[in-house]
Amino acid sequence: MDQGTLLWIAGILLVLVGFAGLLLPAIPGPPLLFLGLLTMAWAENFQYIGFWMLAVLALMTVLAYFIDFAATAFGAKRFGSTPRAAIGAAVGTLIGLFFGLPGILLGPFLGAVAGELSSRRPLGDAGRAGIGATVGLAVGAAVKIALAFAMVGLFIVARFMSDGT
Repeated sequence: MDQGTLLWIAGILLVLVGFAGLLLPAIPGPPLLFLGLLTMAWAENFQYIGFWMLAVLALMTVLAYFIDFAATAFGAKRFGSTPRAAIGAAVGTLIGLFFGLPGILLGPFLGAVAGELSSRRPLGDAGRAGIGATVGLAVGAAVKIALAFAMVGLFIVARFMSDGT
């Protein structure tokens, strides 16, 4: 097997792991997705994917990476939470990973509620913060997924619609 084929295989694997990382917080999805696309461009000596396309993909990667923080914080803040709710949501997300899909879905909510309760906020306020953090996390995930598909789409268009000149 030649180097180009090995790089394509590695790139595809990185893209797949990157997509998994869009939903699993322990895996840095957007950077791995970008590395996969970069590896596939390298496989062909950057003949079809050049500097400007890589710059656009890198910018989209940074945007996708930080969207989680902004969306979760915005969701929690919009529902009137304290910073402890955002920290609790992040911790709840990490702990939730160990409990499969129910943990991933409930972890941020329960973490935000626990964070608010640790601030001695009433249960109703804590519940609203949990909902806000969960909504923010869901919106962030949706935006990250959309950006990831846009990145792959741009790569495919640039790769297969280009004449290589």
